This record gives sequence, structure tokens and C-alpha cells, in this order.
Amino acid sequence: MKPQLRADQDPSAVNDHADDSQKNSSSALTLKKGLDVLDRVSKGDSTLGEIGRSLGVNKTTVHRLASTLVEMDFLSYSPRDGYCLGSRLLELGFVASHQITLTRIAHPHLMRLSADTGDTVSLGIRDGHDVHYIDKIAGTRRIEVRCIVGERQALRNTALGKALLLDESEETWRDVYRREAAVMPDYRYELKTWLGVMADYRASGCALDLDENEDHIRCVAAPIRGIRGRIIAAISVSSAKQYMDDERIKTLEVYVRETAKSISRGMGFKSMSGQS
Repeated sequence: MKPQLRADQDPSAVNDHADDSQKNSSSALTLKKGLDVLDRVSKGDSTLGEIGRSLGVNKTTVHRLASTLVEMDFLSYSPRDGYCLGSRLLELGFVASHQITLTRIAHPHLMRLSADTGDTVSLGIRDGHDVHYIDKIAGTRRIEVRCIVGERQALRNTALGKALLLDESEETWRDVYRREAAVMPDYRYELKTWLGVMADYRASGCALDLDENEDHIRCVAAPIRGIRGRIIAAISVSSAKQYMDDERIKTLEVYVRETAKSISRGMGFKSMSGQS
């Protein structure tokens, strides 16, 4: 059915909207078919014919989808064995399993920390050059702290990001600073000062965001360690500057460090000398 045109509407805009809708629908259908191919291979289908018969799709379409999945390592192919699940799925499965375990163990601790402080509590991991927020408990104060589960933020100017970097070398800190400075040149600290701040944070086991990522919002963060002692995640408490004077930040550092330690123990970490 043709889109209805209002009197004040440009006909070309309606056509563009219709074209976009058709493209989105087509892309979603292609994605679904690709996932269906993965599902059939996981159930034992290994040839184009077997996959096509299971899905009711012709071999040409299956070959096109399977070839793309092979290029992206979601599938592998050999003339002898046919199609098998690829290494990329192993990587994603490992990451998903790790994240699910982490959030399951951490969530009750985040709830308790938020209830004790009245502030917003976040859980994040390092994902490449970013912080990836994977859980959040909203505080009870009538303020809005801008962080959304699933979003990514910079490392240099967030408390979570700094906490995730505490074990890294000074050379890595320099690389992070310079990379982010190329995109966001306006920042509170010059490189030399920031390196000194990071050294202080490493010594204390906590990292801060003092109005650096969002105006009038301050955060206190501490790292979570895994079974081998490496930093695998971090938690933070965030609130408006009016609730985060220096004295309260010192108090929150104790809460956040202790909560991070509890989560670390849940992840199998046993405290070692020099690590919190």
C-alpha cells in the first residue's frame, strides 16, 4: 500500500522514508537468515544442501550467507568436513560467559552499595579502548547520572576507566592519554599531571572522576580482580558534586574498595601482597 501524503509533506521525503524502511526490513531479514544458518550448523548440518533443506532456502542463498560468515570467522569450512562453527563464536562465548558470571556475582553487591550510599552504582569492563558499562543500579537521590548499560565511554576521564588502568605501565597510560587527547583535546589535566594523578590512584587502590566526564558529577571507582589477580572489571559510585565533597569521597573510597574486594573474592581472587 502506498504511503499517504499529507498536504504539507514533500513527496520525495515520503519516498525516502519508504526506501529506508524497505532497506531496514531487508537487512533484518538477511541477518535473521544468517543466524538461522549458524543455528543449523550448530545442530549438525554441514553442507549447503543440508542447510538449505532445513531452512527451505536455495543453495545459492545459503552459499552467499555461509561465505560471509566464513569470512568473519563465525563459520569455518573444509572440503572434507564441510561447515563447522568458527573461532569467533568461541571468543564471543567466552566473553559472554565471563560477563554473565561477573554480573551475576556482582549485582547483589552493587544493589547493597547503592542502598548504603543512596548513589548510582555502575559496573564496567575494558573493551578495547573504551569502558563498556554492563550493569547499573540507579541511586535514590533526585539527580540523573548519565550512564547507560551497554554504552561505552573514554578511559582517561572516567573513574571506571582509570580504575581499569591501574595495573598498566606508565607507557600504556601515555598511549591512552595521547590517543584520547587527539579526539578530545580539552581536558583538565596535562599529560604529566595526569600521570602523577594515576600514580596516586594506583597507590590508593581507588580512582576518581572530578567533574571530568560530566559537569557537576563526581565518581569513585575501584578495580575488580579475577582468579589470576588481573583487573577484569571495575565498579563506581557516582553522584552530584553537592553530595561529593572531599570528606565524603574519602568515606566512599572505603565502601567502594571493600565492595570491589568482595566481588573479587566471588570471582576467585585471593588477596596477595600489594593488591587490593
